[in-house]
Amino acid sequence: MSELTLTVMRLGFLAVLWLFVIVAVQVIRSDLFGTRVTQRGSRRQEARPQQQQARQAAAPPQQRGQQNTGGGGRQRRGAPTKLVVSEGTLTGTTVALQGQTITLGRAHDSTIVLDDDYASSRHARIYPDRDGQWIVEDLGSTNGTYLDRTRLTTATPIPLGAPIRIGKTVIELRK
Repeated sequence: MSELTLTVMRLGFLAVLWLFVIVAVQVIRSDLFGTRVTQRGSRRQEARPQQQQARQAAAPPQQRGQQNTGGGGRQRRGAPTKLVVSEGTLTGTTVALQGQTITLGRAHDSTIVLDDDYASSRHARIYPDRDGQWIVEDLGSTNGTYLDRTRLTTATPIPLGAPIRIGKTVIELRK
């Protein structure tokens, strides 16, 4: 084997070794410090009034006065208005219910990013049905989603104040 070939092989092996070390350090760092939570929503909130104006202009005149809550009409009296994290690392976090789907999991693009070893990347979602009732659905997670100590197997309506448990995190719908 020539000297040049041997030197190239040594440098290639050294590069692969350093790549392995860098990846190992990144994995250890993410395990120690958890996932990084990024601020989102500022661009969405700025764009929201423009989108609402465009929808109202496109709606027929008899529907312009009604608000869309995901159920096609006005929000029911006694319906929940917020989602509150009552246990876990995000205790006290509140998300306003505005008719949009709320995703829960470890993925960075989830509405509520769970830094929990027992949560999947895309663990569960909470969404309104046509009647204004909020539904929780497990998205095929490994450790499951529990509604009031019952493991979910299908999309299930959420009673007001019933605990939804994902790993060590407990979430409730409140007025």
